[in-house]
Amino acid sequence: MSLSRHIDAEEVIQKSKDARHTQAYRQTHERRSVHQSWSRDEDAQGVPKYSMPEVGIPSKAAYQLLHDETQLDGNPLLNLASSVFLVSYLFVHTWMPEEANKLIMENINKNQVDMDEYPAATIIHNRCISMIASLWKAPSVGKVIGTSTAGSSEAIMLGGLAMKKRWQEARKAAGKDHYQPNIVFGSNAQVALEKFARYFDVECRLVPVKASNNYVMDPKDAIQFIDENTIGVMVILGSTYTGHFENVAEMSDLLDELQEKTGLDIPIHVDGASGAFVAPFAFPSLKWGFDIPRVVSINTSGHKFGLVYAGIGWVLWRDESFLNKDLVFELHYLGSVEYSFTLNFSKPASPIIAQMFNFLNLGFEGYRKIAIKDLRNARLLSRALENTYFKILSNIHRVLPGRDEDDDPESYEPGLPVVSFKLSDDFKEKYPHVQQVWIQSMLRTKGWIVPNYNGPEGEKDTEMLRVVVRETLSEDLTERLIADIIDTTESMMSESGSQILLASSQASHQADREHGRPDKTNFGDTADDAQTQAGFSRQC
Repeated sequence: MSLSRHIDAEEVIQKSKDARHTQAYRQTHERRSVHQSWSRDEDAQGVPKYSMPEVGIPSKAAYQLLHDETQLDGNPLLNLASSVFLVSYLFVHTWMPEEANKLIMENINKNQVDMDEYPAATIIHNRCISMIASLWKAPSVGKVIGTSTAGSSEAIMLGGLAMKKRWQEARKAAGKDHYQPNIVFGSNAQVALEKFARYFDVECRLVPVKASNNYVMDPKDAIQFIDENTIGVMVILGSTYTGHFENVAEMSDLLDELQEKTGLDIPIHVDGASGAFVAPFAFPSLKWGFDIPRVVSINTSGHKFGLVYAGIGWVLWRDESFLNKDLVFELHYLGSVEYSFTLNFSKPASPIIAQMFNFLNLGFEGYRKIAIKDLRNARLLSRALENTYFKILSNIHRVLPGRDEDDDPESYEPGLPVVSFKLSDDFKEKYPHVQQVWIQSMLRTKGWIVPNYNGPEGEKDTEMLRVVVRETLSEDLTERLIADIIDTTESMMSESGSQILLASSQASHQADREHGRPDKTNFGDTADDAQTQAGFSRQC
């Protein structure tokens, strides 16, 4: 029986401790510590949790205290969402080879911004930019420019700011109002795109999605949201909801037609947070990058399918003319003249060096093999679930006309190695008492983190479960996951089992509401909670 929600756990714990404030206790503790190499409980006892301690504790005790606490986190190997929070859709990588870990630790104290002090790190950074530019088919004419970032969120901010500044400059030159900018993207966008709009005073024009267009933005719908105040369109290469790629080429063609009719020259920024490190390797014939002239900038996360730990993103512009000079700062106080065009200043060099390690260690063929393997396992999962109790919302297992069911990703619809699914209509009709969110909760007891959430604007009533198939999800683990999902689903079919789940859910929710606590349970009416969170992210 869990501790009642009517009891303050911290208060109970404090009252249950032995009296440790006496002089005799302190003297005994001090004498005992002399004869031990370390004693975790004695060294760490009384350390405040929410304020800085007046006196520190030994480094070994501090390490062990935090080491033990972090063991309560989920196992990254089994984290198929990378975050259990209902409106967070990160696909963050969680494993690197031993040599990469060693390299990271060797360079963990280097500050990338200090180019004069760390010239080798600067050269490695610039080589990464060059390699990524080639990967994204940057034009040979002109001068590609780019930078590392803390992740795709910062990269998107920079891409959006560059478009805003360029639009404002053009409007000023034409003697027109430049105070009402707007930006267009699908309602399936990750929250970072909306953050850009809200933080930098740009009207956010969300294009509602629909199931018939795979829950992503339809370029034909997006055109209707564009006017003379539109600074650009953000096209998502890899939706966080279902993994689908939005059609960059079609969006560009429609914008070409719009320019012919109206004179409006609207640029495209590609949010390739996940897809820009998948498409070049798995779908080399797909047009989405700088080989489309209207694409002026692209961002990606090195810490997603770039296969680096969290903390590294990239943004590139097809030519330096698309990076407004107002965003570039000249620095003179680090020993030489240096230039910066990032939102933050100091940043670690080690993730950049880790990115180069992957480029050298894997090469194009290595990345391609991993992408093919991830997509193969995603197809296995998709087909298995589709043949049981679920409808699959992602399409990477759908064979293209005229192609065979083989190991070539280009034989199938393009997308991320992501499997989004929901209970089939037949299942829901037969077992109406089963709530889909219970699957998320019950899988968590087996160690799997598989989020259940509501669809984006236009399809909010659709609940989805999602698995991100990363490098660490082997075929063997995929088969284990399939068995656990089926077993979990079947365990809820009986009325008796479901009644226990429902009762537990309702009791937890009621206790939370009575005490004004945020609901941290996973059972029950979390569809409402998901919509509340989604509603927060919609307020652009």
